[in-house]
Amino acid sequence: MPLVAVPRPNPQELHDIAARRWDELRAARPDLVPAVDLQQNLLAVVIAAAEAIEGRLLRLSLPPKYLDAKLKRGVPILIGEPIPLPLQVLKDAFLKLCDTLAAGGAGEAAEHIKASVVDGYMDAGSLLTASLARNQEAIRQGAVHRNLAPDLVWLLAELAASPFAHALQRALLAPDAAPSTSLGAGWNKGFCACCGSWPALMEVVDGHRILRCSFCASAWERTEYCCIYCDESGEKFVTAAPDQERMSRRLEVCGACQGYLKTIDTPALSPFPLLAIYDMETMDLDLAAMEHGYSRPPLKEFRPSR
Repeated sequence: MPLVAVPRPNPQELHDIAARRWDELRAARPDLVPAVDLQQNLLAVVIAAAEAIEGRLLRLSLPPKYLDAKLKRGVPILIGEPIPLPLQVLKDAFLKLCDTLAAGGAGEAAEHIKASVVDGYMDAGSLLTASLARNQEAIRQGAVHRNLAPDLVWLLAELAASPFAHALQRALLAPDAAPSTSLGAGWNKGFCACCGSWPALMEVVDGHRILRCSFCASAWERTEYCCIYCDESGEKFVTAAPDQERMSRRLEVCGACQGYLKTIDTPALSPFPLLAIYDMETMDLDLAAMEHGYSRPPLKEFRPSR
């Protein structure tokens, strides 16, 4: 199936959409207000970084024929590619995210991470490059070596690098992008064609089951009804709604690999980076899945094409 175009609201429209959805979430889940406030502040930093990157000429010496052959081998585009970062924009975002998390409850752990980057003990360029390459093991090992919280370092790097990953996937894979309009047209994997990440969830729009990348926010539709992780399509793969009064929010669970995917009916696809709001709104589905022994698998590992 071809990749799916995601609407691109202008900055004011994005602000209005986000404000409305945050308010709706606060009204529906008052117990989550502190977490919602923190997430909103984090996304504000991500949106600002995305706006700073928007309009920049992305110089990528990646011929469409080469990329198409790479995708046909099942290797995502960004894997193994030496892509220069807009480092100052992403580093500034990383430091602001550290401040935001520190103020939101992460305290000394986030401050320690920020100090490590500011003092040069941890190189921001290497960290963000590893995040773009989805090299979780390298980031975790580097964090542990420096006595930093590995999960927090991964989260901060992922948030800071995501605006650039999104810009890259739009430049390379978006259905309305030129000249590589055919790239990814036959992509039918459970992981992202651009960065290799698993989807955060599936948005079902007008009956179309659209997978949404948790990192770069690309959107694609699979042709098969099966587990996105192991392709199981038999009796071990089922869809269920934990809350029978909210059938628009479902879980796809697989007894073969014990993986799960959140599925929600929505009138339209979420623009970047507002998919995180739906992800937060459906935390109860994550809990329901984990209570029954299901989990999300680690990121896939790929062999670079070079």
